[in-house]
Amino acid sequence: MGAYREFHRRSIEARDEFWSEQAKLIDWRKPFDQVLDYQNPPFARWFPGGTTNLCHNAVDRHLAARAGQKALVYISTETGQQRTYTYAELHAEVNRCAAVLRDLGAGRGIRVLIYMPMIPEAMFAMLACARIGAIHSVVFGGFAALSLASRIDDARPAVMVTSDAGMRAGRAIPYKALVDEAIRLSQHPPAKVVIVDRGIDKALARVPGRDFDYETQRARRMEAQVPVEWLESSEPSYILYTSGTTGRPKGVQRDTGGYAVALASSMKHIYCLEPGETMFTTSDIGWVVGHSYIVYAPLIRGATTVMYEGLPIRPDAAIWWKIVEENTVNVMFSSPTLRECSRNRIRRSSGNTTCRRCASFSSQASPSTSRLTAG
Repeated sequence: MGAYREFHRRSIEARDEFWSEQAKLIDWRKPFDQVLDYQNPPFARWFPGGTTNLCHNAVDRHLAARAGQKALVYISTETGQQRTYTYAELHAEVNRCAAVLRDLGAGRGIRVLIYMPMIPEAMFAMLACARIGAIHSVVFGGFAALSLASRIDDARPAVMVTSDAGMRAGRAIPYKALVDEAIRLSQHPPAKVVIVDRGIDKALARVPGRDFDYETQRARRMEAQVPVEWLESSEPSYILYTSGTTGRPKGVQRDTGGYAVALASSMKHIYCLEPGETMFTTSDIGWVVGHSYIVYAPLIRGATTVMYEGLPIRPDAAIWWKIVEENTVNVMFSSPTLRECSRNRIRRSSGNTTCRRCASFSSQASPSTSRLTAG
């Protein structure tokens, strides 16, 4: 605890020195001019003048040392699929997706809306946007057409990426049908829609001239090598909307350099995740926890990230702990309530269902859950 207090004290009393040290955890194309520009409060510009890229830090810079290491483990208990991508394979997929989006009009400062289930292509699309400097806005797949339309009108995306359908509790959710209705309701619809066809929605409808099949476009760009777009630290990386429960959804814009440094620092000092280890975050990419701790942070750290499509109690309440055991998960990030609920229902499990470090920051933890967190 004494070391923590000293660490925290330095971050406050020697702010510029502290964050200058943390900034060394990521790659910079051009060094920053200063640590913090706070001349226009409450707006802060972290590492102004420096140029960097989230995709480069999450993927490219690891190729020399860990191209063959697992970067992404995808598990779906809804479809029974499981896929693994090494850093080299993830790099190739992101380049293909980046080429597709670029050729459809996405690029630096252009907004791309992503309305996807928890599948690898959703991560490819996010990283591809970061690669070419496009601003992604991921909308949680649980939102209905009217909620999606309001976010379309606010973001005004040039391109949208979606899927034919998602799955929840064995039931198909027709994403593309919801997209079509949302576009009908919106005032500023995207000109292009890219569809990942999973073969779930047999009645999938396509609009000629607007809708593009992702696999067809990908197949034409298998050898694509899309250069990284180096962004000034304060340029936006993404927009994420609030839930809208208290009124009109508000778009929160995240920068690039400060965000990358904060994630890299949290991986090292808060989650204590080492390169080559595995992290399982039980959130959704439609929320900020999923953005940060399913996609960007573990990859920036050079770790393996687990993406899970399914419920915490299906096929049974042991599923998360089975994932922990089978993938040698070192760090698990979840809500205390969900983790304790599933843990209580598998007391008789005989497997190794403990990860080395569990983190629960999504809500207030009960005393018993806090002990799990400390374990």
